[in-house]
Amino acid sequence: MWRHIASNAFTFLIVGLFLLAGVVAWGAREYRAEGPLEAAICLEVPGGGTFGGVSAQLAEKDAISSQFLFELGADYTEKSGQLKQGRFRVPEAASMEEIVDIVTRGGRNTCGAEVIYRVGINRTIVDVRELDPATNEFVELAGFVVSDEEEPPAAYTEVKADGSATYRLVIAEGATSWQIMNALGEIDILRDDVTEPPAEGSLAPRDYDVSEGDTVSSVLNRMRATQEAILAEAWENRVQGLPLQTPEEALILASIIEKETSVPDERRQVSSVFVNRLNRGMRLQTDPTVIYGITRGEGVLGRGLRQSELRGATPWNTYVIEGLPPTPIANPGQAAIEAALNPDVTEYIFFVADGTGGHAFATNLDDHNRNVAAWRQIEADRANDG
Repeated sequence: MWRHIASNAFTFLIVGLFLLAGVVAWGAREYRAEGPLEAAICLEVPGGGTFGGVSAQLAEKDAISSQFLFELGADYTEKSGQLKQGRFRVPEAASMEEIVDIVTRGGRNTCGAEVIYRVGINRTIVDVRELDPATNEFVELAGFVVSDEEEPPAAYTEVKADGSATYRLVIAEGATSWQIMNALGEIDILRDDVTEPPAEGSLAPRDYDVSEGDTVSSVLNRMRATQEAILAEAWENRVQGLPLQTPEEALILASIIEKETSVPDERRQVSSVFVNRLNRGMRLQTDPTVIYGITRGEGVLGRGLRQSELRGATPWNTYVIEGLPPTPIANPGQAAIEAALNPDVTEYIFFVADGTGGHAFATNLDDHNRNVAAWRQIEADRANDG
């Protein structure tokens, strides 16, 4: 009898294990299968949120088939403790596995209203936009220039008051530290606690996520740390034989390259011109350094250079001084820094604007003079055309 009982028990155990395996396999398939969501939605995860709260939201929006499987899957994949605060776009038919990845991956918010402050050379432009989850495209709500004289548009005020918007800074390459410091001080979501601009060239122009109440100093510190990391890596990967003794000299050269051309494909060519001139003991003779000697990076000159200014002695005037100026003349971006430390190999020692937004390069003075004459004719023709 005992043998019969044991045999039955073993049979039930085997059947139970098969059933359990079947349930696990079914659950795994459900977790990875297409979800029931018929149209993309914005999912908001508050600070201190839980997977239980997220699963309840998703169930209410008919985005998942089972709260239990959603939470169990997050636990099983060890992601239940990685929930991120933010607003996230959940695409239609997203599986539970995909949604767990979306809300634990982190990074910039992918849904909701976004305010972008574009800090340029002359002004700061604000773009207010909102993602339409159905089309995955941004809808522009407002755009304006930051000014003390005008009130921001209602769309901006409403987005700020809602409290769910994300904020981003976009810093233009070639902006000076003074320009960046003052622009950040005029942005109303930041607390202005800085009175002296950071060292010229020390700030990395790129995108930065910010939050309402951040201090200007904290944002500048992030920019400094980023620039230090970029410069260190570029210096480590530099080509040999450059006439640059320190990373600081590389940063100075990069700032000149940044101000001389905005054409990405030209940066390494422009760099080669300056490297060739330094190697030959020739003065750099670049107008942006003269301008910096006049403005010290505070504002824009707003006119052409005078002959007296080209001859005027300042520490930055490379028509007068030998070699590099004592400091950068702007904040160069990563591409300009890498160009300074990895120039093209050329024989060019001259360049001048060619009328297309780029430059004409030359290896000798005769060719350069012809290029200059062509540029002067383009300038004259444009003046005659009004």
